[in-house]
Amino acid sequence: MKRIPWILLLIISFSCQTRSVTRITPETQIDLSGRWNDSDSRMVADKMINDLFASERFKEYARENGKKPTIIVGIIRNKTSEHIDAANYIKKFELAIYNSNVADLVESDEFRDQLRKERAEQQDFADPATMAQWGKETGADLMLFGEMSSETDTHNNRRVVNYITTLFLTDIETNKRVWYGQHEIKKLVKN
Repeated sequence: MKRIPWILLLIISFSCQTRSVTRITPETQIDLSGRWNDSDSRMVADKMINDLFASERFKEYARENGKKPTIIVGIIRNKTSEHIDAANYIKKFELAIYNSNVADLVESDEFRDQLRKERAEQQDFADPATMAQWGKETGADLMLFGEMSSETDTHNNRRVVNYITTLFLTDIETNKRVWYGQHEIKKLVKN
């Protein structure tokens, strides 16, 4: 009897495995690892922005200034032990602010620099009737920034992780804190 080489058996066994992919809505909450995920980012951003706009201090600030405040989202530092894409998290806050129609949103420093470069190039290459003018940017009244931290407790095959997002909304001109918010998500992971 002829023996089948082991490598051929290995190739056959891998080729027989099938993979299934199912499209789901982005809002579907799925926790595979128990770590921070897209559902957590979206949930915290929506909750905190709603809390911000419902706060009496924010409403008072808007009334005193007689206009819709303009916000820039600054850095949200990740002080957890996990890799969390801060840029993606920040974009969720920007989207929530933009869609709220309660405040205006101006670009972050990264995108402002790109816009300024384009404006500079327009000075040399665009028709003067259509080129963007210098000195017309909208300045932000308020900056939103903060940090994420986590606390972990483990025993046997169980782990509890408490994620804490703390945000500050500060008046850029006076450094006066207009709003201070915190939201926690706690996860129990059993292995």
